[in-house]
Amino acid sequence: MTAVLTWQQLRDLKLSELDDAADGWAKVSYHADAAAERVDAEMAGSLAKTQESESAKAAIRRLNQLRLNYQYIRTECGLIRTSVNGLSTELASPQRRLKEALDDAAGLSYTVQDDGSVGYPDAGKNDLTGEKVPGGTVVGNNGTLTSGNKGLYAPGNKGLYTPGSGPGGPGLINPNPNHAKAQDIADRIAHALREAREIDERYRPALSKLKAGPGLTVDAKTWADAAADAQAVRSAAGYLTDDIPLDKSPASRKEWWDHLTQEQREEYLAAYPNVIGNLDGIPAMARDEANRENLQLLIGKLSGQHDEESKTMLDGLKSIDYQLKHPDPKFPPMYLLGIGDEGNGRAIVSYGNPDTSKNVSAYVPGLGTALDADFAKNDLKRARDTAKDAQFYDPSSASIVWLGYDAPQMPASEFVHNADVVSMDDAKAGANTYNDFMAGISATNEHADPHITAIGHSYGSLTVGQAAQHDGGIPGADDIILVGSPGTGADHAEDLNIGKDHVFVGAAGNDPVTMLPNHGEAGGMVVGAGIGAVAGSILGHESGSYLGDLVGGGAGAAVGGVVGYKVGDGVTDPDEIWFGTDPASRDFGAHRFRVDDGPRPTTHDPAPAHSNYFNPEKDKESANNIALIVAGQSENIGVERPR
Repeated sequence: MTAVLTWQQLRDLKLSELDDAADGWAKVSYHADAAAERVDAEMAGSLAKTQESESAKAAIRRLNQLRLNYQYIRTECGLIRTSVNGLSTELASPQRRLKEALDDAAGLSYTVQDDGSVGYPDAGKNDLTGEKVPGGTVVGNNGTLTSGNKGLYAPGNKGLYTPGSGPGGPGLINPNPNHAKAQDIADRIAHALREAREIDERYRPALSKLKAGPGLTVDAKTWADAAADAQAVRSAAGYLTDDIPLDKSPASRKEWWDHLTQEQREEYLAAYPNVIGNLDGIPAMARDEANRENLQLLIGKLSGQHDEESKTMLDGLKSIDYQLKHPDPKFPPMYLLGIGDEGNGRAIVSYGNPDTSKNVSAYVPGLGTALDADFAKNDLKRARDTAKDAQFYDPSSASIVWLGYDAPQMPASEFVHNADVVSMDDAKAGANTYNDFMAGISATNEHADPHITAIGHSYGSLTVGQAAQHDGGIPGADDIILVGSPGTGADHAEDLNIGKDHVFVGAAGNDPVTMLPNHGEAGGMVVGAGIGAVAGSILGHESGSYLGDLVGGGAGAAVGGVVGYKVGDGVTDPDEIWFGTDPASRDFGAHRFRVDDGPRPTTHDPAPAHSNYFNPEKDKESANNIALIVAGQSENIGVERPR
């Protein structure tokens, strides 16, 4: 298109050719996607399973680079397809209105000039002379107040507004009956042309960005450029954004997605992988496809940032990317249901398809969790182990790790001594998002009555507990599992809106997080330790030595702290811990299942037993009990007496 679109070009534009071009780019994108899958599965994958030589490893590296090249081609061709298709879609309306105006002009024998003005013939009668009122030419008003609107700022008027030329202006009424009709046609032409030019201006920069030079190397910088390309396409194809039901329920989003054509879905996946991939209510397969795409864009983006937070998050993204590309056949397949760099990072990974599985669990991690290498290694392993063990009891099982909120950035070992700085705010914020996610799981699951389990570990159990205390509880949840819990903010299991017989608790005997003092006890410890330290220091000082002062103060603090704890314990509920009633207590009313006591705390690691609940190597009984509950066979778990 030329710099300024003319009405003749808009009239003659063959939108079908743009549609054909979009389809052609779509086919290239499909072929590239198929080629990437073939390289991964049939070539690199097969070679990795059968060959271990250095030459084979080198060949696998080259094949992986080839796969990345195909992925990049798929991404860019998909963006071109979306842009061209969007341009065609949006130009259809102004072109139709232009042609309707031109048809009306031809039917009335009016002349449309090259500049869009409309000439009309003599008509009517001059009451004074009895002659026909002369014809003339009118200039269309495109509806704007800019100097480009010739209907308001006529040429030759030095850029000044022409009184009476706008709609409702004070000018005299032209007695020629053709004048008003011609003005209407000219205005419609001007409106259509203005809209088409605005559309053209939106898409031109996006399409100009979608190009690559010869000999391109697909690396992190290339993916960063692809992310910028995707943003440019999103800015152009605004009509797509308007239709995404961001403010609707997950069930409504599922219905919206189901009613889209395959072509429309592909456009959204190409232009909005970051939105579709994280939108609760979209089916798992579509979210996985979108998030795998967005994962590469995020890696490219963060690779260009050099702050420590970006580097840390990048390590986590790269680890997840590696696991997606090198799946372990001994475990259920991975589905990437969410990924993002907001806050401390977002990642939602399922082992097993949560839409086709009858049993689905969603585990919320806790203290110190962020999108980093530790999360990608340890938290993903917990979901992976749970899925594998649950599938032993029922093959139709999937397990999810849900990092959809910002957990307090404090490891459990520090939380034991600094619980007072951790509030419930993060849990309350995460509870809302978790419930939305669980509503989406229920909406997309293909079973009439799936068995869904909410799992919270550590501070994540507080998040699950807060979610369960919302009106109606956690959407779709049948069972709740709380492990290593510092409390849920609830007094009793029945407060979790699921029935106390469906709440299960694992609390290791050596896990101090499950036995944190309540606020009254903690206050007594602080006061007692302070008084004891002062008294001990005075007595030690009277011994006449600095060492006596130091030892006396330390011993006094320890004794005073114990006394203060006892005093606080005597005036508070013995079953109350930091965030409410101890879930493992008899008073709470949940089922406590057997777990290994775990290793005792040490000065090096005050909470080593806190992280073993899901690990079949370190706590086989706990992991097995969790798997039984997830598989819908909670009647077979090993139970333990409440505290």
